Amino acid sequence: MNHKIIHSPQGDVHYWITEHDDAASRPCIVFTHGVTADHSMFERQVDYFRSHFTVITWDVPLHGLSRPYKDFSYKHAAEDLKSILDTEHIDRVLLVGMSMGGYPSQMFGDLFPDRVDGFVALDTSPFGLDYYSASDLRWLKRVPGMAKMFPDQFLRKSMAKSVSQTSYSYNRMMSMLRPSSKQEIIEQLAVAYEQFPHENKDVHFTFPVLILLGDDDTTGKVSEYCRAWSNATGYPVHMIKNARHFSNGDNPEQVNAEIQKFADAVYAH
Repeated sequence: MNHKIIHSPQGDVHYWITEHDDAASRPCIVFTHGVTADHSMFERQVDYFRSHFTVITWDVPLHGLSRPYKDFSYKHAAEDLKSILDTEHIDRVLLVGMSMGGYPSQMFGDLFPDRVDGFVALDTSPFGLDYYSASDLRWLKRVPGMAKMFPDQFLRKSMAKSVSQTSYSYNRMMSMLRPSSKQEIIEQLAVAYEQFPHENKDVHFTFPVLILLGDDDTTGKVSEYCRAWSNATGYPVHMIKNARHFSNGDNPEQVNAEIQKFADAVYAH
C-alpha cells in the first residue's frame, strides 16, 4: 500500500492505495473505519482484495494520522474522500463503511451518487430521520460524557472488549487506540455521536446496498437499526457468524466472501 496525503482547508487527510499497472481497468473498493480506529482496521480485507481491486483505506479526519483537523463534519469527510478519488483519477467506487465509517460513506453516496457502484454497510446504522427517536438522539449525546468517567486504561479495554469476539479484534482495537490520548478518544466519540444528529437526513440510494451485521453485535442499538433499515428499504441484511461489532476482524473469511459476492454481482456487467 502506498501512503499518500491530500490537503484540505480543515487539515491533512492520509490514505493508502494499492497501485497496479492496469488500475484503470480494475474496480476500486474504499474501506472507511469506525470511531477511535484507523485504516488498519481493514488489514484482513486489504490482504484479500488487493490482488484484484484497487483498494483504498484512509484515516478518517480526526483519526489516526489525519489530525489535527478543524470543523469536522461528515460532509467535509465525504468531500475529502472525493478529493482522494479525484487525485487518483478514480471515477467510481464500491464503498465499505464500518460503524461510524458508514456515515461519511452514506454522505458521499448522497452527495455524489454518480460516483458509487454500491455500498456495504458493515455494522453501521442508516441515515434517515424516522429511524431514531428523540431518546435515541439524547443517548448518543451522552456517550462522550459517560466515557470521561472511566479511568484511561479501563476505558480502552472496555471499548475494545465490547466490540470484539476474538483476541485478534481485541488486540487490533487496543493497538488502534494506543496512539490517542484519553482526551483525543473523547473528542473522537464526541464528533461521531454528537455530530450525527445534525447531519442525519432522509436519503434515497439508486445503487445497491448490502447490510452486514455481526450476529452478536450488542453495540448500542445497531442491530435494531439495521433490521429496521432492511425492512424499510428491502436492502438485504446478512448475519456474520461468531462476530460482534468488529465483525470484519472477528470473522474476516465470511465478511470477505460477502463483499466479494456483492462485488461480483455489482460488476457482473
